[in-house]
Amino acid sequence: MPIRSLSPRHKPRILAHLLTLKPEDRYLRFGYPATDEQIGRYVTGLRFDRDEIFGVFNRRLALVAMAHLAYSVDPQWATCAEFGVSVSSHQRGKGLGVRLFNHAAMHARNQGVSMLFIHALSENVAMLKIARHAGAKVQRDGSESEAYLSLPEATLDSQFSGLMQEQMAELDYQLKNQAQQFRAWMATVQEIRQGVRDARHTSQRP
Repeated sequence: MPIRSLSPRHKPRILAHLLTLKPEDRYLRFGYPATDEQIGRYVTGLRFDRDEIFGVFNRRLALVAMAHLAYSVDPQWATCAEFGVSVSSHQRGKGLGVRLFNHAAMHARNQGVSMLFIHALSENVAMLKIARHAGAKVQRDGSESEAYLSLPEATLDSQFSGLMQEQMAELDYQLKNQAQQFRAWMATVQEIRQGVRDARHTSQRP
């Protein structure tokens, strides 16, 4: 399941994904027990013109994992970005969180970011484990922790790799979209066929 960049047209899918998160997962993702209304405001406030939002879709084009790479609005920290991620419970254990983190790190690196920042609850073991394995320095302050990952400068190889991943993800999305449309068309055809059979059966009754 390739990772692709999301746009404002994906807001309904983003909202649907986040609303399916269990209360404990919402707590770990946002740092507080976010309500449906609060999640709605978060999605409404997403700045696609400034930040980067990445997602993973299943074959039915349901968003099952997403990452938010937020760039600093303070010129003093122009080369810094913050990472946040969420994965649907039924997709855990497949390494999607790690893949999203690595994808975001490479993308940030290619955009000139030198420091990737993660703010998480100290009990968010999975997120902090991903950060540590990537080489980030983790500092704990009671119930909250902060991780800092220094990113190397972009290279021709990293930029080419990022471009190829984006193109492959877009192709995968289009193929899934076509498959979904075909399934919908087939379902309609089956309904029509069934209607014809029922009508024929009724007309043949004595």
